Amino acid sequence: MKILMKFALSLGLGLSLAVLPAQGIAALKQGAKAPDFTLNAAQGGKPFSLSLKQTLKKGPVVLYFFPAAFTPGCTMEAHLFAESSDDFNRLGARVVGVTAGNIERVAEFSKSECRDKFAVAADPGAKIAAKYDTVLQRPNQPAISNRTSFVIAPNGTILLSYTDSKPQAHIEKTMAAVRAWKARQR
Repeated sequence: MKILMKFALSLGLGLSLAVLPAQGIAALKQGAKAPDFTLNAAQGGKPFSLSLKQTLKKGPVVLYFFPAAFTPGCTMEAHLFAESSDDFNRLGARVVGVTAGNIERVAEFSKSECRDKFAVAADPGAKIAAKYDTVLQRPNQPAISNRTSFVIAPNGTILLSYTDSKPQAHIEKTMAAVRAWKARQR
């Protein structure tokens, strides 16, 4: 992919990583320890401080990074996670979205697009995305988070790491990982 990018940029095509398939981008792998963080977040439009460590005390966390609030793919993904959040909750899991793009709008996004169902956290400068190795660097633009989903066990171990620019499969993959975790708890 790096060779393709260099070639495209040298031709002056100005392709950004955001339009290329993201499957080859390295994110923290299954079995790794999830970096802890505390970020400003909102749920249902109400701001609060979100701690991964505290959230994991309630059960596994579906942590999904997305590029920017109110963009078409990110809105679709938020709707899909909102539609599935009750199923995740029944399995003991909590959904948390994190974005470095349009961070001033996470409260509004949590209310309208996430339908008050789950928390969305602002990641200024994509610092947390960098800890999870899921940053998109775009020419002449600020870094944003790549579309990557993680399922994190209550002990902080990453059970699933999935990167794909298309939002649809993220819900299916994370739900399967949470169900597998739940089955092992019996």
